[in-house]
Amino acid sequence: MPAEPAARSVHTTWLYTLASIVFFFGFFDLIVVLAMGDTVMSAGGGGLDMVAGAPYSTGETGRALAIVVLVLTLVATATQLRYCWFLRVGRGGGLPHPGWTAALIAPAALVWLIGLAAPGEALTAAVPLWAAASLVAALLPKTPRRLVLLAALILTVAHVAILTSLNGAPDGPQSSNTFMIGLFAVMLPIMLLTSLWWWEVVVQLDRNRRTAAELAVTQERLRFASDLHDIQGHHLQVISLKSELAERLLERDPAAARELVHETRMIAKEALEETRSLVAGYRQVAFDDELENAREVLTASGAACELRLGPLPSDAAAQSALASVVREATTNILRHSEATSVTIALATTGERCELRIANDGITTTDVSAPSTARTTGSRAPGSGLAGLRERLATVGGSLEHHEDTSAGTFELTAAVPVRAGVAA
Repeated sequence: MPAEPAARSVHTTWLYTLASIVFFFGFFDLIVVLAMGDTVMSAGGGGLDMVAGAPYSTGETGRALAIVVLVLTLVATATQLRYCWFLRVGRGGGLPHPGWTAALIAPAALVWLIGLAAPGEALTAAVPLWAAASLVAALLPKTPRRLVLLAALILTVAHVAILTSLNGAPDGPQSSNTFMIGLFAVMLPIMLLTSLWWWEVVVQLDRNRRTAAELAVTQERLRFASDLHDIQGHHLQVISLKSELAERLLERDPAAARELVHETRMIAKEALEETRSLVAGYRQVAFDDELENAREVLTASGAACELRLGPLPSDAAAQSALASVVREATTNILRHSEATSVTIALATTGERCELRIANDGITTTDVSAPSTARTTGSRAPGSGLAGLRERLATVGGSLEHHEDTSAGTFELTAAVPVRAGVAA
């Protein structure tokens, strides 16, 4: 019965994080590609420039080099966007297969090299390698991450310095484009590492929520084990002592031994009845206490639990039956759900008292399972919904459940007769 927001929580948070990273990289690369496109369109005039001390024509040769740089930049962009999928492991989570890293670095490195001989702005051919290095650095531990970013920064500055020394500083529109590309380049690793940090926070919170839910279930099991130990330990100790005493008196005083055997049988019968009572009602825990216990464990598991209580049924058996419903529903929510919102409502209508427990979601995996299995888990006959129906039937009550897969909600409704009511 996981809640729809909870079912979305971790996976969808990652999709949102991934989408923001991909959008930033895509927008950044779009600016770079458009700047390179302008270079391709404008390249083709005559004249000679000096690059690395050798003359080259800015005509067909320059245009061809600019086109090669543009195509390689598009390839680098595609590999960067694909590489973003590997960021789910978080900061320092380790690199994927070396082939993917090589495919990320290779086209960006070629753009850096060929860009030294191609016409265009000084920064556009340097930033693909900077973006690739930022992605790789995010997956490395802190010290290697800093070294990779430092090396990428040095290469970027060196590329700009070389072209600026050869062609001079840009002015006009080129200067404006350089400023925008530089600003995005500076923000790129900051955005990337910050997004991954938030993603790690979400993952850790989800782990803590799951741990809290498991601890709540374990605490309930320990409470049951403690009660069972108290019952069985006490009665078995008495049975052992009386049986030993009856054995000693068997020859000397058969009548007294017979009486002790009778007492032993009655104690064993009492132990059996108390054990059944424990299994059915956890030693008749008060209904209002059970409601508070449910709110505490659900809140500890990360679900907001709201109690809406009307008059309680005065009959002890009816309260015990409703307490069993609360206990069973709470356990099932903890075991089979990631609900973020639970409502427990008790209302009296006419001659019946109705308890409604609703939580906000069902996972897709739950939908394929039978309703009883999904709600109660794998249990022996006599437990889960079937056991609750039998228990409610003994006090004239009924149990219904309803699930809405489209809305992702599950609701359990128990009704018992009302003889008299007291304020909750």
